[in-house]
Parts: sequence; C-alpha cells; structure tokens
Amino acid sequence: WHLAVGVRRSFYSTLLLASFLKGIPHASGFIAKTPVLARRKTMATTSDVTTEPAIVVDPFCFRQFNDPSYTGARIEMSVAEFETAINTMFEAGDAGPLVDGYAPFCKHLFVSNFAQVQSSILPITEENAPLLVSDYEARSEKELPVLVRWFPKDKVVGDDGRLPVAQFIDVILYSREQIRKENAAMGEDSGSDAPWGVVSVKPQGVSYELPMQPITVMRNALGEDQGGSGVPLDPAAYRASVAFWREHAPVK
Repeated sequence: WHLAVGVRRSFYSTLLLASFLKGIPHASGFIAKTPVLARRKTMATTSDVTTEPAIVVDPFCFRQFNDPSYTGARIEMSVAEFETAINTMFEAGDAGPLVDGYAPFCKHLFVSNFAQVQSSILPITEENAPLLVSDYEARSEKELPVLVRWFPKDKVVGDDGRLPVAQFIDVILYSREQIRKENAAMGEDSGSDAPWGVVSVKPQGVSYELPMQPITVMRNALGEDQGGSGVPLDPAAYRASVAFWREHAPVK
C-alpha cells in the first residue's frame, strides 16, 4: 500500500512539473540544453590548456634569425612567428607529410616560402665563376674550420640589393632524441622537450631534398663531438653531393 502511494505521488509530481514548465517560454528545451552547455564548458576548459608545440626552432638554427654576422639564408621574422606559422601549417596538413631524411632521426617539411626567404644557391656559370671566393670557416666556435666556397652576395644581387625569393623552403627537422645526443657531446642544452627541432631552413626552387654539401657529409661521419650526427658516410650519397655542388655554390 505504501509503495502504491509513493508511485502515485511520483506520478502526480511529474505531471505538476510538466505543467509548470509548459507555462515557461522555451522551457521545453531546458532539460535538453543543459547538458550541451556543460559539454561546451568542458571543451572551453580543455582548450585553455597550453602544451608545447610539436616543432620548435633549435638554438643551432637561431643564427638564421637573429645573428647579424650570419651570411647564409636569413629569415626576416622572429623565431616565435616562424614556429607559430610552421606548426599551424603542420597541424592543418598544409605542410604535407614528414619526408624521410638521410637518417631515421632527420625529417623534412617542404612548404611554400611563407617567410619570403631569399634564394641562397646559384648555379655556377662561365660568367659568374670568377666571382667565387673560398676560405676556411667553422659553423661555431666548437667546430674546426673547413674549406668552403661561395658567391659574395653583393656581387650577385639584383638592382634592389636582394636575391630572388625562393618558391619553397626545406624545413629540416631533427628528433628530440638526436638533438639531446648531439647537445650532450658538445656540452649544450636546447632547453626544449618538443618532439622536433628545426636545425636548418633552406630556401630552394624545388619541393624535394637537395644534396647536403660534401663537407657536411664528412662532418656527420666524424661524429657528434666534431659537430656531426655520427651517421656513417654513404659513398653513393657523397658522390651525389659532389655532382650537385660541383655545379652550384651558396650565396652569402
């Protein structure tokens, strides 16, 4: 008997609540809308959580941004702006897939030249060959100088004092594990846990990898303590490098 009374009371309470809500404008959607608002709040809370981006510019590459004495390809935007742009493109799929490099830890992103980086390589011709200069240079104080050659920029620029803007940039990435390995050998610390670090940005006219310079192949084979990656020399890759750089030279 008590159970029957309880059921009837519950039934009448439900009817009264329904009648009450019926008299309130838009009340019919009240119950359905409440969970939606809760989900939106949860999503907003989740979106407020900040995480380190997948790609950061490694300190080795800072010279391309903020070193006035660096004579290679210069990037005329801040490191933060570049990181934001490349991560946005990468996450949206506009940068394409990661392309395998010369070793498992090396990847490439070939993207349109959003940074407007000027070209840094020229083919060697009979006309410009006399302009080539050479010297012994080191990329950092911890590396030994090696013989290099290049075109002086002031000898090959246009009337506006600039080189043509390249169509693409090759954003070269190293894995965090490899960066830490090389940092340890050189007594350095990148200060980042991001999965990928940009170690170089190369402006170029094609969306595929150009051969690294022969001396870079040699340096990599020498090991981390000499500024290389420790990857053994591949004779075929070395010959391909020589074939390309025999007919081309960087501009700086």
